[in-house]
Amino acid sequence: MIASVRGTVQHVGLDRVVVEVGGVGMLLHTTPATASTLQLAQEALLATTLVVREDSLTLYGFATADERDVFEQVQTVSGVGPRLALAMLSVLAPDRLRSAVTSGDLATLTKVPGIGRKGAERIVLELRDKIALPSVTGSTTVAAGPSSVAAWRDQVTEALVGLGYSTKQAEEAVGSVADSAPADAEVSQMLRAALRELGR
Repeated sequence: MIASVRGTVQHVGLDRVVVEVGGVGMLLHTTPATASTLQLAQEALLATTLVVREDSLTLYGFATADERDVFEQVQTVSGVGPRLALAMLSVLAPDRLRSAVTSGDLATLTKVPGIGRKGAERIVLELRDKIALPSVTGSTTVAAGPSSVAAWRDQVTEALVGLGYSTKQAEEAVGSVADSAPADAEVSQMLRAALRELGR
């Protein structure tokens, strides 16, 4: 298993990045929040997991080892694959996801595009007694830098649309959080704020 990747960022997309490791460009699927913290030509260290299918090998990258562990754990639930697991982490931080599962908070879980009430009930039933506590040691982190207001607005809107919200919903949520955004707002920070706004 490829547990982590360190190298120079060659490409940053909405939900994927390419990191050059030893002359090889490795494509990693990420959450929009993680992708937004990376900058071209800068070194990045991402926790990773490799998903093996009959016709593909797909590498997923995470800002912390804790996110990776939760990504792997939620896939033990029947009907939850890598794409849905990544969507869950795009909407909910690991601790928020754990809290929703252990408390049976179906309303929070159904905020994730692709999860209905029955799916949320199944996740709670299958994970409640075994969801892991956060990893305190050995986590990898990605340094985040400030973004301009125009940049984060566009990126957050695009990320929300990518998560399944309509363009109108995304723009309204971004508009609602823009007024109170700090001057040095980061994309990941504002994405979380916009998702909270949409969850009201």
